[in-house]
Amino acid sequence: MQIGESVVIAIDVIRSHKMRSFLTLLGIIIGVTAIIGMQSLISGFQKNLESELEQLGANVFYVNKYPAIQMGDNEEYRNRKDITMKEAIAIESYCPSVSQIGPEDGQFGITAKYKDRKTSPTNYLVAAFPAYFVNNGLFVGEGRTITEVDVENNRQVVVIGINVVEELFPYQNPIGEDIIFDGHRYQVIGVLEEQGSMFGNNRDAIMIIPLTTFQKYYGKNRSLSIAVQVKSPELMELAQDEVIGVLRAVRKVPLGEANDFEIFSSVTLMDTFNNMTRMIRIGAIVIVSFALLVAGIGIMNIMLVSIRERTREIGIRLAIGAKRRDILFQFLVEAIFLSNIGGVIGIIIGVGIGQLVALVSPVPSTIPIGMIVVGFVFCSLVGLIFGVYPANKASKMDPIEALRYE
Repeated sequence: MQIGESVVIAIDVIRSHKMRSFLTLLGIIIGVTAIIGMQSLISGFQKNLESELEQLGANVFYVNKYPAIQMGDNEEYRNRKDITMKEAIAIESYCPSVSQIGPEDGQFGITAKYKDRKTSPTNYLVAAFPAYFVNNGLFVGEGRTITEVDVENNRQVVVIGINVVEELFPYQNPIGEDIIFDGHRYQVIGVLEEQGSMFGNNRDAIMIIPLTTFQKYYGKNRSLSIAVQVKSPELMELAQDEVIGVLRAVRKVPLGEANDFEIFSSVTLMDTFNNMTRMIRIGAIVIVSFALLVAGIGIMNIMLVSIRERTREIGIRLAIGAKRRDILFQFLVEAIFLSNIGGVIGIIIGVGIGQLVALVSPVPSTIPIGMIVVGFVFCSLVGLIFGVYPANKASKMDPIEALRYE
């Protein structure tokens, strides 16, 4: 019997028992939908993360008190000593692979005012050195950036993002105007080009002032983040080793104890994300495996019921010359085809979920071709494995007994 003929018979069987077939395939549909949908979302997040991390630069890494990605509030990190200007100066002085450093601090939830207008309280106030702009891929569209002179003289100047401009200066050029936040007046010296979002944060709702000015009003007893720019990407690993050695000496970390600070770059952030999603993938595969197991048992049951209902048909085919391998092949094809029908439905729904998320969020849409192929293979294996017993049972029927079956 040809494959095409077996597929036609399988379609007729499914059409004759629509509800039974659907309930049988439900496990496969759920399992494949889960794995395809999850992979589509993870791939989209990964693609989005990679594009955002490109803005950090290949020759920049960060020194921080806390990990870049922290799950919950860990007392171990909170009890660490703060990162201070002392460490920043030491890095600049004793690390030959480092070209420049950019200590940073900040405060979220700042409302800025200009005359009778004010912004929403969602702006992020950044306190930084001039290197901040290069390290974070920020460019000024109008005016200028913060300079070393601004930092040395604690000048009350500010560079603002497009969101702040739209809320405070919808009809005029903001350069040279004064804005007020937290009771202090700052002169606008520059406007950033539109940045979009990074890690879910709006980079256009931002105001940047000299770090020394920030410390004058908000205090120096705060932990800094230090952006470290390496002379070339090839020196990244060497520069990190140098910084670790200097910081352990300055912070007096005992020999044999773990670092009491964190170092991360775009590469380490990507590795952390991949490690997190790897566990999610493993969990999803375990859940999907149980769903496919249940679905496989359902397929075996429906095939056994189908064989019992078609006993006379099997007997007639055997009586007119059909070989046992033809009967075996026919029912194996039916089981595999039935399983793949559920797989196709699951793939369509899973891809649809990914497309829907892309429509309502900044996460780009991705179609995981590799996982779709794997889904087809697994569905075929489920149909094959759980279809062997019913197909073998049908092929071994006694033609005479089968013809007499009522």
